[in-house]
Amino acid sequence: MIDSTNEEARRRALGGESDRLWIVAGEQTAGRGRRGRAWISPGGNLHATALMIDPCPPALAPQLGFVAGVALARAASDAGAADAGLKWPNDLILNGAKCAGILVEGIGLAGRRAGYAVGVGVNCAHAPEGLGYATSCLVGASGHSVGAGELFERLAERFDEALEAWRGGQAFDRIRAAWLDRVHGLGRRVAIESGAGRREGVFEGIDAAGRLLMRSERGLESIEAADLSLAPRSDAQPPAALSASHAREGRA
Repeated sequence: MIDSTNEEARRRALGGESDRLWIVAGEQTAGRGRRGRAWISPGGNLHATALMIDPCPPALAPQLGFVAGVALARAASDAGAADAGLKWPNDLILNGAKCAGILVEGIGLAGRRAGYAVGVGVNCAHAPEGLGYATSCLVGASGHSVGAGELFERLAERFDEALEAWRGGQAFDRIRAAWLDRVHGLGRRVAIESGAGRREGVFEGIDAAGRLLMRSERGLESIEAADLSLAPRSDAQPPAALSASHAREGRA
């Protein structure tokens, strides 16, 4: 048990730990997600963080979330969850509900160096309830939940592959294409919420820098950061709200 795998990565980085270290915990007592929201972290789920030192120019560090997303979607597929999809900016969706989240945090180091904690939290055995949006567990083709240990082994391999393809940000086009191959909600009506308020439009993908592309009454907008929710499909029962705004959940 640990407070947070991302926090442990921070401690290790500040203590002089070298590059490319995975930290995995059975449970977290103070897991966190985007914007400081808490991430519920019971035993049986996967709680893991990859620590990286100077993996790319600082301006390109947000791309690490997409690298991790591609790796996680591929790992889920390897484990039998072929229908798992990615939702901007940092969620893995299965059966219309969130089953995982990703959080990338920077760590300032001496000598102008920078560390990054790439946290991944996956509902393998337990899907928290009462969060204001639908949640699910990662389930393979057999109908059984995917074990945290099995998923981590596949994730570590897939993360290495995605990093190699990304080439420290020189080949984000490869990661962008792979991410779009797994995207959830493309062409659907969405709402975004940010400091500028709430707006609606149609999700049209991501641009060359990973920004959300949304077509609204203003035209095609490029969104740097926001919370995103998908409108229910008109031909289906409205699901519980799916949102990248994590009321108590978000990852890490």
